This record gives sequence, structure tokens and C-alpha cells, in this order.
Amino acid sequence: MPPTDTHHEIERLLKKNTEVLEDNNKLLRKLHRFHIISAWFKIVWLALIIGLPFALYFYILEPYFSALGSNFETFQVGIGELPGIKGIGGFFGGDPSAE
Repeated sequence: MPPTDTHHEIERLLKKNTEVLEDNNKLLRKLHRFHIISAWFKIVWLALIIGLPFALYFYILEPYFSALGSNFETFQVGIGELPGIKGIGGFFGGDPSAE
């Protein structure tokens, strides 16, 4: 094999390698961008899951409790008066005879 053929073959393989590297770089950039966006969506989702119940209570339920002259402790006492709730409290280690 003459040396010029070897040089042409090496040059062809080098160009092919460069094309593969560029494609690989594009794919890695897309994956990196996807993971960054995914991480931000997870943070927002967790903030919604954790913050939504608090916002629901403070902005929607709490004004009604205040307007009716009630608060959360009164609400808990009312829930405790439901039939069967005292038995559940005793099941989880509470004193079932306490009222």
C-alpha cells in the first residue's frame, strides 16, 4: 500500500471521527439542558405540594374559621367528637378514656 493511500484513509477517518464527536456533543448538550429543566420542575412541583396545603388553609379556610368565631383547636375538638375517632386515637397510643 502506497503511503498516500494511508494518509487519505487517516484523513477520511479523522473527518468521520470529527462528525461523530460533533453529534455526540450536541446530544450531550441536549441531555444536560433536559436535566437542568427537569430539576427545576421537580423543585417547583415539591414547592407546590408542600406549600399548597398551607396556602389553602391560610387563604381559604382560615378566614371562614375566623368569621365563624372558630379556630383550628375548636375544629380538632369537633372532629374528635365524631363516632369512631376516639377508638382510632386509642389504637395509635392515645388514651381512649380521655375526653
